[in-house]
Amino acid sequence: MTDAPLHEVRKAVYRPVREGNALEDTIARLVQTIRLGVVAPGESLPSERELAVLYAVSRDTVREAIRELADTGYLVRRRGRYGGTFVADPLPQPPHPDDVDASDLEDVLGMRRVIEAGAARAAAARTLEPAARDDLWARYEAVTAASESDYRRLDTLLHLAIAEVAGIPSLVALAAENRARVNEWLDTFPLLRRNIEHSNAQHERIVTAILAGRPDAAEAAILEHMAGSEALLRGFLA
Repeated sequence: MTDAPLHEVRKAVYRPVREGNALEDTIARLVQTIRLGVVAPGESLPSERELAVLYAVSRDTVREAIRELADTGYLVRRRGRYGGTFVADPLPQPPHPDDVDASDLEDVLGMRRVIEAGAARAAAARTLEPAARDDLWARYEAVTAASESDYRRLDTLLHLAIAEVAGIPSLVALAAENRARVNEWLDTFPLLRRNIEHSNAQHERIVTAILAGRPDAAEAAILEHMAGSEALLRGFLA
């Protein structure tokens, strides 16, 4: 259950692209899907026909986008009965960025604070259905039990699950786009074991506050959590 893509997250990453830059936007949307872990390494993307319908582009555009990402090592195309397009496992390691614009970094992190703190507050203020409560807790447990190789993907899906249970569908697309930018930077430096332990404890406080219906506590917990990752990002990228 916890590995199934979230409904609103799927809608966000598989929505139609702009007409003027169909190829570039299709490539960007596929990369976003990979960076967010909506399709895990080793798993298959929807068929070319499905993607063409979802993105509202031609199959030729989808095919060309897939070819570009296959050439750069992000996707693997397989023929035959069990063929299709699969996310590479392992994914290529992004190069460490030589020059991250400080204003761009602060813009992305500032937007993240607004989106995720607001989502946590909104989620805690709602009366969640039992299935939503169970799924959110299961996603927290999945992150806690995750292997190092799968940690960031499951961590991302937990954060997007919080945005989804906030009950504001348009917020999910913003959260997905923002998190993809954050992951682009996070993926350039290694996981730190003590940081994982600290993050898991913070995740528990965030999810517990949401499920207890405590908006102030949920917002405070997620802001504290994000402050830690922001410090790492500035430290590694500055």
